[in-house]
Amino acid sequence: MGESNYIKVWEECLRIIKNNVPEAVYSKWFKPIIPVSLKDFTLTIEVPSDAYMRKLEEEPLIDILKKTLKRVIGEKVKLMYNVRVLSNSVLKYEHQTLEGPQNKDINIPIDDKEKMNPFVIPGIQKLNIKPGLNPKYSFENFIEGNCNRLARSAGETVAQAPGHNPFNPLFIHGGSGLGKTHLSQAIGLRVKELNPDKIVLYVSANVFKTQYQNAVVGNMITDFLHFYQQIDVLILDDVQEFTSKGTQNVFFHIFNVLHQEGKQLILTSDCAPSSLQGFEPRLLQRFRWGLSAELLQPDYSTRVKIFKAKSANEGIELPDDVVEYLANKVTGSVRELEGTILTLMAHSTYNKESITIELAKRVTKQIVNVESCELTLEKIKTAVCEYFKITPDMIVSKTRKREIVQARQITMYLVRNLTKTSLASIGSQMGGKDHATVLHACSTVSDLMDTDRNIRGYVADLERQLKPNK
Repeated sequence: MGESNYIKVWEECLRIIKNNVPEAVYSKWFKPIIPVSLKDFTLTIEVPSDAYMRKLEEEPLIDILKKTLKRVIGEKVKLMYNVRVLSNSVLKYEHQTLEGPQNKDINIPIDDKEKMNPFVIPGIQKLNIKPGLNPKYSFENFIEGNCNRLARSAGETVAQAPGHNPFNPLFIHGGSGLGKTHLSQAIGLRVKELNPDKIVLYVSANVFKTQYQNAVVGNMITDFLHFYQQIDVLILDDVQEFTSKGTQNVFFHIFNVLHQEGKQLILTSDCAPSSLQGFEPRLLQRFRWGLSAELLQPDYSTRVKIFKAKSANEGIELPDDVVEYLANKVTGSVRELEGTILTLMAHSTYNKESITIELAKRVTKQIVNVESCELTLEKIKTAVCEYFKITPDMIVSKTRKREIVQARQITMYLVRNLTKTSLASIGSQMGGKDHATVLHACSTVSDLMDTDRNIRGYVADLERQLKPNK
């Protein structure tokens, strides 16, 4: 299996693929691929573009390709892509559609009088529960910052001793795109790494609801409960979707059994337990038994880390001035930051131009213009920094310089008065201050506005800038 026969190997792969897919699919998605090398069971192929590679990584195309490669080269085969970007530039990617960790088989009874599993065909004695974990959602790929440090640290503690730690349940909450799914799956992946025999299951609340409804219709509630009681680490995503009393009631019983047996529960939600609407008090009480950890929008320094890490994962290195510009201008969720990187890459790839500050300005102008008009702490902080000509890092630093302290206090005052952000959240995003410090800052600015014309003018200018139609 040397490098010399990689062309013949690929020709054999194409022959098999051609016999198993429609001609149009073969011609569009497989024929244009060029084999580059085959070494140590790693086949490298060249594809026309990044978009082409991403499409090839989707089902059913990747399934066809994987099965063919295993048949021709062997089970140990690995796939690498060369993606031609510019005339003299090639990006290298490893095939990412990897299988995650697997759970061990569970022995189940086959006597009809015994408790059965709802997803098992009668007579089968073993069940394999798919964990539902995506390998890309690892701790290594989760960028830590002030916005998520508590949740991440708690997640690592949980992963070290699932069910035997103070954080059971671990309730992770925050807005869309801030990393709740990523962090919860990272915990599951680490548990499987440290304790391969643990049965881990990641499931969305909507899937759980559908399973429960099917169990009701099929008169299999006992089986449904029995299935979930087998789980050692249950990760339930988007628990705010549990709006029906029936779903809440059945989960209440599952929660009790798992918790009493020393098994771990990890829950995610778009809001804190205290803000959940329509939930039974007894269930909300249990959500508060462990730790409730909030994920906030990334601050400036975290955005810098995210832009650097995500661009490196995509095979590009952003110039420092581009990173700084993006981190100042794009202040939304992690998902929005990732979307900015992909948009920047697309412009660079298809227009065949280098990634410069000029290109970054053109791209972000489109993104920032379509952002929600709703004010956020980050938008206010950015406006204050630009107004006083200081950097975002300076405003959250521990310096006691008068002009920095003044800008920091004005930021807190504006956030409290122009948004619904909690005192705790304001303090966390402004350098780890407590709520008492935030209250003191707001009170100080309010008092100064009555006696200091300059302070009154600063606040008025910033309010006009932030709320031009107010």
